[in-house]
Amino acid sequence: MRIIIALLDGVGIGELPDAPLYGDEGSHTLRNTAQAVGGLHLSTLEKLGLGWIDDIPGVEKVELPLASMGKMKEQSPGKDTTTGHWEIAGIILEKPFPVYPEGFPPSVVKELEKAWGKKILGNKPASGTAIIEELGEEHLRTGYPIVYTSADSVLQVAAHEEVIPLPELYKMCQKAREIMQGEHAVARVIARPFVGRPGQFIRTANRRDFSLPPPQDTILDVLARYGKKNIGVGKIQDIFAGRGLSENIKIANNKEGFQVLRELQKSRKGDLVWVNFNDFDTVFGHRNNPQGFAQALEDWNEELNAFLPSLQGDDILFITADHGCDPTTPSTDHSREYVPLLVFSPHCSCGTFLGVRETFSDVAATIAQIMEVEWNGWGTSFALQILSGKNCP
Repeated sequence: MRIIIALLDGVGIGELPDAPLYGDEGSHTLRNTAQAVGGLHLSTLEKLGLGWIDDIPGVEKVELPLASMGKMKEQSPGKDTTTGHWEIAGIILEKPFPVYPEGFPPSVVKELEKAWGKKILGNKPASGTAIIEELGEEHLRTGYPIVYTSADSVLQVAAHEEVIPLPELYKMCQKAREIMQGEHAVARVIARPFVGRPGQFIRTANRRDFSLPPPQDTILDVLARYGKKNIGVGKIQDIFAGRGLSENIKIANNKEGFQVLRELQKSRKGDLVWVNFNDFDTVFGHRNNPQGFAQALEDWNEELNAFLPSLQGDDILFITADHGCDPTTPSTDHSREYVPLLVFSPHCSCGTFLGVRETFSDVAATIAQIMEVEWNGWGTSFALQILSGKNCP
């Protein structure tokens, strides 16, 4: 069988029991977004069974949902992109990746400046577009790189391509990756080149990620050893440091994600295709824009409606998320939430209620059973439930 994972980055479905420990009490990305705009119009997701997972204004419980549905609880501590993706792939972390809401400590700054032979600008959490507007002119004048972080466990280095050429910027990030180990082992060091002049700075497509590799085998590694072809779309390669992938296709936005999916469907390329749809999180969630978030969901729903007829009888589509990013709360950070789980296949005429899964890793265990590979990682498979398709809620 052929697996497709459509990951809606940041689309959570209600606070986890430990959400207050993260300052996320009351977070519910889908419901709060729906309430902010007077209801969501998600007819395709509704038909699949989204309304059975939780109460979302505008989304009804259909009598016979087409997909199996439930929600998943994150076992790993933290609420960042890498943690969520790794857990879906079968890794439960014991401690969270470090984050830096106050910027990097003096000891890290000192090591970076020594390794680079340059002072740094910034050193704070910031929007990537905002910080180059704020510090870009000083960067042009001094030649100092701009260092910043975000809600995720990242160290980002922004530099104008005419001031710090790409090969030099990439070497600086590689040195930073070597420094950011141990207690400061951020999930990703990211090169963020830009061009232009003050007031007109533009980030280029020459971004490069220097990621920590997963500490143990993921479902991608296991499938690859069995000769399966795994294709990442979006930032999947960056999240897994390229491990287990035969190919990764970069995209600029959600629309391009579906364009790539349609092309892969036509060619029947890949045994597993994993797409990260990032606009919800990056463009709207972190910017506290519920109206934009709602429109992105409704646009995605329409793309899904056009895509579903291309699925063949041996295809299984998993729709889920990696964390929340509630655009209605004062915080611009990710939110510690359950994530939705919808599993659709033309092979099944009716969905099964999957309940609350105790870990995202149930997806990895399920994929392993479907693909008939040995799995010794975390998770409990629900393959038999979704393939039977007999127990409608």
